[in-house]
Amino acid sequence: MLLVAQGQFRVLKVPLGFIKILEWFFAIFAFSTCGSYSGMFRMSVECKNRTDSDLSIEVEFEYPFRLHQVYFDAPTCKGGSTDRVFLIGNYSSSAEFFVTIGVFGFLYSTVALGIYVFFFEKYKENNKGPLIDLGVTAVFAFMWLVSSAAWAKGLSDVKTATDPDEVKTTIPACNVEGNRCREVHDPVMSGLNTSVAFGFINLVLWVGNLWFVFKETGIIAPFMRAPPPQAKPAPDAYGQQGEYEPDPYASNQGGYQPNYSQQGYNQDAEYGQGYAQQGAPTSFSNQM
Repeated sequence: MLLVAQGQFRVLKVPLGFIKILEWFFAIFAFSTCGSYSGMFRMSVECKNRTDSDLSIEVEFEYPFRLHQVYFDAPTCKGGSTDRVFLIGNYSSSAEFFVTIGVFGFLYSTVALGIYVFFFEKYKENNKGPLIDLGVTAVFAFMWLVSSAAWAKGLSDVKTATDPDEVKTTIPACNVEGNRCREVHDPVMSGLNTSVAFGFINLVLWVGNLWFVFKETGIIAPFMRAPPPQAKPAPDAYGQQGEYEPDPYASNQGGYQPNYSQQGYNQDAEYGQGYAQQGAPTSFSNQM
């Protein structure tokens, strides 16, 4: 409980963690829809002698699609005897490879989510965690491509091998004139079609996840530096600008700029002239 309380679940809201949740879900859908499949088709053999006919021959098959081991008994239309007929093909390799990649992808996604939530600081320490994650993600992306393509081809072969129209060509009685063989029920392949779709969806998710894991490695950081700040003008430029450009406020005020030193000199001169006009006082010796 303490570990859960200390978990950094906010990492699940960012693309690195959220896309890993999608990989976890779609990996389950991929291997479960393929690994749990079981199908059946039904056909009938009508003989000239109606008593020898079998109008409901059921053939069941399932994962891992070793069809060469699947057989059924078909009438020979000769006195009530039957022939054992085997289906053709072994497609277990592509199916098992696809399911294996799905299971391992699910397990790795589970471990990665646990590390993201509870040990994210150690994950980023020394940059080893993101580099390992990047390598494993690249391997899984390639494996999803190979396994999905192989299983898509294998599924196409399974559909052909379980097509009642193809199967009836392997029944000896169906090649005898006068007997009639026909399909009654085709196998339902929608689940297997979905498994192939989930495989390619996983391919897209794992390839897309490469970018978000690559960003965590910090390899791209030196190439994403911010542009340098714009250089400011030199301080003496301001002095030159103030020396040559007139002050707009001074022009609006009629160009009046007081000169305090000159004003003081004029006041002293006016005071001297007034003193001289009034007459200077006679000396003390003349009054005596």
